[in-house]
Amino acid sequence: MVTDARSLRRGLPRTPGGDPWPPAGAGAGVVAPQGPIAATHDLAGAGAVGDAAADGAALPLDGHPPRTQVVAPHAAAAAGDPEDIGVRVVRRGLPRAAGGEPWPPSSAVGATDVAPAASGARVRRGLPRVAAGEPWPPADTVSVPRTRGAAAGAAGAAPDETCAPVQPTADATEPVEPAAVEPVGAASAPASAGSLELVAVVVAPSVPRVPLPFEPTVVAGRYAFARPATRPEPKRYGPFTRGQWAGAVVVAGAGMLFAAAMVVLAVRWLLSLDALQDFLAAYPGEYHLPETAPVGIPAWIGWQHFFNVFLMVLIIRSGLQVRREKRPGAFWTPRWNRKRKMSLALWFHQSLDILWLVNGVVFVVLLFVTGQWMRIVPTSWEVFPNALSAALQYASLDWPTENGWVNYNGLQQLAYFTTVFVAAPLATITGVRMSGIWPKKATTLNRIYPIEWARAVHFPVMIYFVVFIIVHVALVFATGALRNLNHMYAAQGSVDPGAYAANWGGFWIFVGSMAVIVAGWVAARPLVLAPIARLFGTVSGR
Repeated sequence: MVTDARSLRRGLPRTPGGDPWPPAGAGAGVVAPQGPIAATHDLAGAGAVGDAAADGAALPLDGHPPRTQVVAPHAAAAAGDPEDIGVRVVRRGLPRAAGGEPWPPSSAVGATDVAPAASGARVRRGLPRVAAGEPWPPADTVSVPRTRGAAAGAAGAAPDETCAPVQPTADATEPVEPAAVEPVGAASAPASAGSLELVAVVVAPSVPRVPLPFEPTVVAGRYAFARPATRPEPKRYGPFTRGQWAGAVVVAGAGMLFAAAMVVLAVRWLLSLDALQDFLAAYPGEYHLPETAPVGIPAWIGWQHFFNVFLMVLIIRSGLQVRREKRPGAFWTPRWNRKRKMSLALWFHQSLDILWLVNGVVFVVLLFVTGQWMRIVPTSWEVFPNALSAALQYASLDWPTENGWVNYNGLQQLAYFTTVFVAAPLATITGVRMSGIWPKKATTLNRIYPIEWARAVHFPVMIYFVVFIIVHVALVFATGALRNLNHMYAAQGSVDPGAYAANWGGFWIFVGSMAVIVAGWVAARPLVLAPIARLFGTVSGR
């Protein structure tokens, strides 16, 4: 037996401020059997080793458990001295977990005996393959020695074969046990033939992959290869986009048409009853006016009607602009009060209100001076059943017989009275409360008449005027456009409706008035309003 001893290379210290490792007195010795084919296989990795005793006992280094090196037993037997099987200590490294013991554990190292040839040499186990699993490879994994050269040739295998094949079990679904491969003994490999290799054979349980019982039929679409371009967010007008508004108008229009058709059918069925027929005979829709009531519509009422429509349209436009305006483009300051400032749109709205009030006062005065008030102010309680009768006749599409040149029906009279003597005063009172004319320091008056109440009433009154204008114009055209336009604009009519000859005079006057109203709507912008506003104050951009 030959013992080869040499000094170890010392590295970094194991502890801060300590001596280099291993200690200075430690030596390196490898006990190897005599013979040219002696080979060792380090099962714990490269590292420093200590001296091994001739009798095979492991020598500890600085108190650490020994590190084992296994020499193939058949190689020692081939050398003729089975006792000369060398061992060396195992070096323990850093712990695998924080605060744990050094790795490998003391119970897994320190063996100085060589695994029997029948089972092969054990393989060093490492980290687990899965979380909280067992170390890999399994505990029963062995290193199987194989030889090259004559022994392989005698067995009929290929010269380059390096490991024994592992045959699977008969049942593929059962776990596969590690195959017991018989190592090549000393008699199968002469001492002078080839070198020795230790091959680790790891047999793990496996489940065979079962092919699909059908051909895949799903074809990848175009979005699997190219992502579609992001579409820009559509512009919204209020809560909806343009397409949504169009859809809402179509749906709402269809719903209103359906509801109107249902109302017409229901009312016509009601009017076919005997009780309703007697009601229509007693109350045809209008009652007789007092004997002193004037007949016909004078020209001043036509002019007042035009001014009222012109101012009402612009008041509604400017009021909506003030309501939705957040950052005005121009401001107006009066000359008599430099501390007061308002937007140009608000100045235009309040200026139109003043003109509309002046026109309304003139209209009411002329009504009572000429006696025309009896045409729009109810003079009998019969106005209510006649208004209901007229409403039923309108709903059934069987228009009531009327002659606006002489008398209005009960529904018209109530509508005109409400507009002139109820809605107009409400719009005036609430508008004055929200304007700059109202005294700001009148504490008691402001408490009695809060501005919140004025704002809550002013906007619904504006909605009433819009609805009244739409319904009024629709009935004017539906119940005889030429005749009604001649009454209102041309002051032409007759006591006898049958003797009335329609002409186009009132119609063309109406068209001219509409052109003026449209021109006023288009001209109501800062470029046109600013020069007019400078006549009464100062216009500025801030």
